[in-house]
Amino acid sequence: MPLIAIALASCSGGGSSLAEESFISGDGSISYIKNSDRSAAPRLSGMTLAGKNYSFKGSQVAVVNVWASWCAPCRAEAPTLAALSEKYPDVAFIGILTRDNPVNAEAFVRRFALPYPTLIDDSVLIGFRKSLPANAIPSTVVIDKKGDVAARISGEVTVASLSDLIEKVRAE
Repeated sequence: MPLIAIALASCSGGGSSLAEESFISGDGSISYIKNSDRSAAPRLSGMTLAGKNYSFKGSQVAVVNVWASWCAPCRAEAPTLAALSEKYPDVAFIGILTRDNPVNAEAFVRRFALPYPTLIDDSVLIGFRKSLPANAIPSTVVIDKKGDVAARISGEVTVASLSDLIEKVRAE
C-alpha cells in the first residue's frame, strides 16, 4: 500500500475528489537505466477498460503509461501517446488507469482515440517498486525487449522525450 500511496499522491487535477486533491504533477524528469542495472518489469496483464482480458507477451519494447481522466497533464499528453503508438507499431503501448471511474475513463479514451489497451487494475503498479516506482501521474515507463524496465518519464511526455527513449531502447 505505501507504493500505491506514493504513486497516487502525485497529480494535480484541480477537481473535487479526494483522489484529485491528493495528486501532484510530475516534473517531466527522465530516468534511463543502464542494461546492467535494470530490473524485470512486472507481469502486465488483467482486465482492460474495454472489458477484455489482456496479457503483454513481452519480447518487444513496450511503453506503459499510468493515467487518470481528471489529470490535466494526462489529458495534455494523450494525443502524443496516441500518435506515437501509431508511429511505432512494433512497440506495445499499454495504459494503466489509476483512481478513476470507468465512465469518465471510457470517455477519455474515446475523446483522445487511444488505440491501445488500458489495464484497470492499478495494483500492477506495485510490481514496479524494485525498478522505477511510478511516483507521479502521469508516469510513463519504457520496457526493453528482455522485459526489463529501461526508462521512466515522471510527468507529462513530449514527442521528443518519449521518441528519444523509444529509439534508444529499440536500438539495443
